[in-house]
Amino acid sequence: MEWRNLPPLAAVRAFAAFVDTGSVVAAGQALSVSHAAISQQLRALEVHLGVSLFDRSGRAMTLTDDGDILAQGCSDGFASIARAIAMVTGAEAARPLHISPTPSFAAAWLMPRLSEFRAQHPDINLVLNPTADLVTLAPGGVDVSIRYGTGGWDGLDNELIVPTSMVVVAAPDLITGRDVSDASRLGALPWLEEVGTTESSKWLARRGGADMPRGPVTQVPGNLMLDGARDGQGVAVTVRTFVEADIAAGRLCVLHEDATDGAGYHLVTRPGVQRPPLRDFVRWIRKAART
Repeated sequence: MEWRNLPPLAAVRAFAAFVDTGSVVAAGQALSVSHAAISQQLRALEVHLGVSLFDRSGRAMTLTDDGDILAQGCSDGFASIARAIAMVTGAEAARPLHISPTPSFAAAWLMPRLSEFRAQHPDINLVLNPTADLVTLAPGGVDVSIRYGTGGWDGLDNELIVPTSMVVVAAPDLITGRDVSDASRLGALPWLEEVGTTESSKWLARRGGADMPRGPVTQVPGNLMLDGARDGQGVAVTVRTFVEADIAAGRLCVLHEDATDGAGYHLVTRPGVQRPPLRDFVRWIRKAART
């Protein structure tokens, strides 16, 4: 690190406060200094760097392209500093662990096992927020996300913990006497589909689900979809892990399997040092996934 080449921290902090608050007045209030002091620090920063960070041609200052680059760096840097300070002072350790799995994973895999984690770590409070959205992992917010896919989420660490393929399944009674060797022959059968955006709906969308030959479609919550499939009410798309026991017992038959290397549920976290509750959860879920 070339420390002598870095601008004064006070100027960088003033710049970050301006970006965060949107004005020199608000930045001054946030740092308990005058807005004139903020303006002076911003100009000093531009002089030190030898670039224009602001476009002052309009009524309000806006960031230039160089300003945008520095703003992102400051946001990441100060967020890391704040997180480290919270960790060493104990503030982060007391905050509930915020977990964001997909709804299907939460219902079929995580909740049946979560009592094991609670028994091992009774002092850790949890916030479980199942959602199909790709939530933002940020300091003070969501600590860990569990997503289905093949990995590669930019700027985040991800680890495959539950490898599993997508399967099209149906009860034996539903397909008795039918030739289901090809997907085009499933058009006469009823289908069950999860409500909202899910692992299965994304799989269908990638394969032109709207144009696939399918019989009447009933949309239901994920747990009811699998119950309906077992009862012979329709064909369903799901991840194999959730129906492995049903396949082995003969309650469901696999009509199609989409085996993709690296596909499955990934543990997604921010890079850097993890606070103790998150480290405990990551250690536990890795072990749980192996058993």
